[in-house]
Amino acid sequence: MKLKIENLSKSFNKKEVLKNVSFTFESGKIYGLLGRNGAGKTTLFNCLNKDMRFDTGSVYIEESSSSRPVAADDIGYVLSTPTVPEFLTGREFLKFFLDIHQKKLKDVKSTDEYFDFMSIMPEDRDKLLKDYSHGMKNKMQMLINIIAEPDILLLDEPLTSLDVVVAEEMKELLRNIKDGRIIIFSTHIMDLALDLCDEIVLLHNGELELVDKENLGSVEFKEKIIAALREDYQ
Repeated sequence: MKLKIENLSKSFNKKEVLKNVSFTFESGKIYGLLGRNGAGKTTLFNCLNKDMRFDTGSVYIEESSSSRPVAADDIGYVLSTPTVPEFLTGREFLKFFLDIHQKKLKDVKSTDEYFDFMSIMPEDRDKLLKDYSHGMKNKMQMLINIIAEPDILLLDEPLTSLDVVVAEEMKELLRNIKDGRIIIFSTHIMDLALDLCDEIVLLHNGELELVDKENLGSVEFKEKIIAALREDYQ
């Protein structure tokens, strides 16, 4: 499976944020979408998720030499700021999600099995979501997207504000679920992208560029990325 973007453009007023972007993402990989704050990473995600109408271009899925438009069920979107119904407990929220999607879901497990999978402790499962930490809310947001099993998972800087333990748990989880799906992980933290991702895609000057990883982790490699990102400020 491939997610193909062709000549995608998006402007706000007279500022062109995405400039005829063309790129192909392949399943089985975690892509690090690297760019400074304000480079257009969230705009790109909103266009892919159809939360935002783009000006020109097309986005489609290619499978077995045939192509089709991206459907809502194809994409899971984890926001940098978790959006959960804070008036529900963790268990109530999870049960509600399972109930309303029961016809679409396969091999549904018990709520406690899902909580165990995400390392959410028994004492936290019946707390109100408003009392969850940022990291716990992020886990719940990630959990429902994993249960839905989308082919494409968009992660908008979900690890930036998490503590070290939770961030490591989330990274290991992503590595374990990448087979058969496309994961695009946006961040402005280069070392995080290098640690987690199979491919690094640089978003600067409104364009996407696959960065050569032959010298991954070298000083020269990092300096090349930093130099490109600096151009966005000029």
